[in-house]
Amino acid sequence: MLPLAVDTVVIGGGVIGVCAALTLAEAGQRVALVEKGQIAGEQSSRNWGWCRAAGRDPREFDLAREALQLWRGMNARVGGDTGFVTRGTLYAARDDAAIAHNRAWITQAADAGIHAEMVEGEALAALLPGDQGRPRIGMYCATDGRAEPQRAVPLMAQAAARLGVHILTDCAARGIETAGGRVLSVVTERGTIKTAHVVVAGGIWTRRILADLGIALPQLPVRASVARTQPFADDAGPVPNFWDGTLGIRRRADGGFTVANGHLNAIPVIPASFRHMGLYRHLLGMEWRHIRLKFGHDFWREWRDGATVPFDRPSPYEAIRVLDPRPDSKYLDRAFALLRQRYPALATARAVQTWGGMIDATPDTVPVISPVAAIGGLVVATGFSGHGFGAGPAGGQLAADLVLGRAPIVDPAPFRLERYFDGTMPLPVYGV
Repeated sequence: MLPLAVDTVVIGGGVIGVCAALTLAEAGQRVALVEKGQIAGEQSSRNWGWCRAAGRDPREFDLAREALQLWRGMNARVGGDTGFVTRGTLYAARDDAAIAHNRAWITQAADAGIHAEMVEGEALAALLPGDQGRPRIGMYCATDGRAEPQRAVPLMAQAAARLGVHILTDCAARGIETAGGRVLSVVTERGTIKTAHVVVAGGIWTRRILADLGIALPQLPVRASVARTQPFADDAGPVPNFWDGTLGIRRRADGGFTVANGHLNAIPVIPASFRHMGLYRHLLGMEWRHIRLKFGHDFWREWRDGATVPFDRPSPYEAIRVLDPRPDSKYLDRAFALLRQRYPALATARAVQTWGGMIDATPDTVPVISPVAAIGGLVVATGFSGHGFGAGPAGGQLAADLVLGRAPIVDPAPFRLERYFDGTMPLPVYGV
């Protein structure tokens, strides 16, 4: 049932929005979460399931560290099994430049309380049993973990509902009404909810939601393709989350593996690509070998539906309840070929399910978790650039802290929206 008024409306039922709603409810707020489709229907259930600090941009060190701490207590918090286990993350280092880069990263991370090390020889072999093409050396963060995206976020939402959060699925937020420079209400397809605060955590849809308010957000979609295999014996395949160029893999709770191409992603060209190209120039220069620009129906759909729609008419969000992009089978085929070649115990590995997802990518691959200066009561939490599932518990809590006006879980300064427009955006350390 749609409430008439709440303290905060959260727009978006992914991991960030759900964790924000849960945190706000734990603090005693009246909360409504509105989601145009289903809880974790888009990228929050379509990611790799890694919960990592390894490889993060230094601006995200504190966020990643705190997120892992929250993950460790998540099962008890939500009263269910999210699948979280601590198994570490391993990045292969195939050349001198990668080794030097990883060593420098380890030194920086140590100052933030994150321990990682370079491993080789028997220690590396124990992490990659049976690997016929293992690297000579790699960077290993033993305190990283993994969880099950399709299981974890719904459990978080159920915990929030038990605390009184109105979880409104198949209920699109058509827009946000303001008055006197402040949030007044959220108009949904079922009616209007009065509120003093809104958290916009809509993933790739956030840019459009803000654009209707006259707020610019440089965020573009990246299409990722993922698959899962049938179950295998416990001693088959990598022990930690493992990235080695074309191969990105993690063990699943069901005994199978989640597999992705760690090198290639598709970037749909849309009208906003041209508006924000200047901010993405450096990132594209870093990553041009690993991305493929795709021009097609995404461009024409956004061109057709780009205009602001009056709140009394069906919105574009209602036309696409769950964004379900087609996976790129060629990218996955390369990853599976390498997996079978390197791991004889996984020679029969097949894709029992494949899926695509849209990552909300910012120009510096660091999220926006920020109040909007022009509109009082409005907080944005988006642009996690492929890191959102693992960072979600801390990202959602930071958004809630900003609403509550209390001491934040981490310093929010690195995540300011204004950094893209005031000349303070650092260049990205890692690409998408």
